[in-house]
Amino acid sequence: MGQATKVLQLFKTLHRTRQRVFKNDTRALEAARIKINEEFKSNKSETSPKKIEELIKMGSDVELLLRTSVIQAIHTDHNTLKLVPRRELLIENVPYCDAPTQKQ
Repeated sequence: MGQATKVLQLFKTLHRTRQRVFKNDTRALEAARIKINEEFKSNKSETSPKKIEELIKMGSDVELLLRTSVIQAIHTDHNTLKLVPRRELLIENVPYCDAPTQKQ
């Protein structure tokens, strides 16, 4: 797969992940959209294949981090937050379990 294809695929994947992670949060959705677009525009003229691969790796790492580590929180009261984890983040958390399993 060519580098241009990888870059475009990463761009689309980041935006899809943004839409899932920040679902129903218009401010976070817009901020993430702007940040993703700015990062891609700022590196648009990069020609070094090695540097492009490094940027693709960094973008993939960011996508993985967003997908696996970010949990939404909603202010429900003055001092209260309600956590809204996505289904794919819920894992069985048994003490001393070396290999957690996905909840169904």
